[in-house]
Amino acid sequence: MNLLLQPVTSNSKSSISITGSKSETNRLLLLQALFPNIAIENISNSDDSEVMQLALKGGAEIIDIHHAGTAMRFLTAFFAVQEGRTVTLTGSPRMKERPIKILVDALRQLGAKIEYLESEGFPPIKITGQKLSKNKVSLPASVSSQYISALLLIASKLENGIELILEGEITSVPYIKMTLALLNEIGVETSFVGNKITVKSLTQNIESQILTVESDWSSASYFYSIVALANEGTEIILSSYKENSLQGDAALVGIYKKMGVKTHFDGNKMTLSKKLNFDFDAVNFDLNNTPDIAQTIVVTCLGLGIGCHLTGLHTLKIKETDRLEALKTELTKLGAKISVTNNSLTLESSNSIKSNVKIATYNDHRMAMAFAPLALKVSIIIENAEVVSKSYPDFWNDLKNIGFQISEI
Repeated sequence: MNLLLQPVTSNSKSSISITGSKSETNRLLLLQALFPNIAIENISNSDDSEVMQLALKGGAEIIDIHHAGTAMRFLTAFFAVQEGRTVTLTGSPRMKERPIKILVDALRQLGAKIEYLESEGFPPIKITGQKLSKNKVSLPASVSSQYISALLLIASKLENGIELILEGEITSVPYIKMTLALLNEIGVETSFVGNKITVKSLTQNIESQILTVESDWSSASYFYSIVALANEGTEIILSSYKENSLQGDAALVGIYKKMGVKTHFDGNKMTLSKKLNFDFDAVNFDLNNTPDIAQTIVVTCLGLGIGCHLTGLHTLKIKETDRLEALKTELTKLGAKISVTNNSLTLESSNSIKSNVKIATYNDHRMAMAFAPLALKVSIIIENAEVVSKSYPDFWNDLKNIGFQISEI
């Protein structure tokens, strides 16, 4: 499905309720599988979370997680401790190109039995679940935080818990802290000091409890971009959000303040308003802790006619696509001057954007959604627009509800 988005003036005031965070949901779903007396509210309606639910509830010997990288990593750890069960995890062609070796090596340090079925270091993998009594493990700190979180989520079910040493500079600390905070919330004892994380084994049953998932901050990023590119006076109210969020992408508040967007919290709602002025030609951000919002930020900068230099992007090369190269290709189509390295992106300031450009999405939900706000400036075509269902199935309807003109072509 290809969609044409045409220049519009978004409604001056509008409200949107965004589904639960995919990151929180998938962590809680795994914890619920380990501790069945947990109930979860405001579960994400994303494809990734549906894949997690099906995999955890079913008894299949072969589980296809499609494009869901979080599910691949979390389920690898989960099935490694399911004694007496053998499972093969596979996925899309792109998933078979995404590395899993660091996590498999770490689980093997703990005594897990995991085999590669095709290419060494990549899915599909065959996991034979068993009791893991070892508790010391180390891995490079610069890897995706999902590898680390996968180990932490199963740690309380290990006979002796886990003592995890992270070697080097740690990536995406907020996501690690989110995992630990959720463990603490259900009664698991943890510590995170320097480069050492400890999770204690939980021998007693936890109390029955209901946990509510906060709405997704990554999904909120596209509305920050829309307000930044809209006319002054535009307001969008989003729910349900916490001012003291566990999610790393809550850094949007400070980042977009520098690009003309003010955030006001009132209970579980936050109002984004276009009120602030800025008078600079470029912005510089280190996104080591928040790489998922890089695409949104660079497209916002293009729309504002300002340059940007973004660093801390090394994990983007192993996402649904190589996001750095994809951004370079698609932004260049729009007339942008952009350069990328293995961990950075630089966009030159420009007041010109080409119209009616077809944006390829590379089976990457964030490519589709990040470019959509440019419809406030020029007509744009988003190819394979249905890919948004991976994290935000209601995205196009929500854009229509705030005044975007969208038609299928």
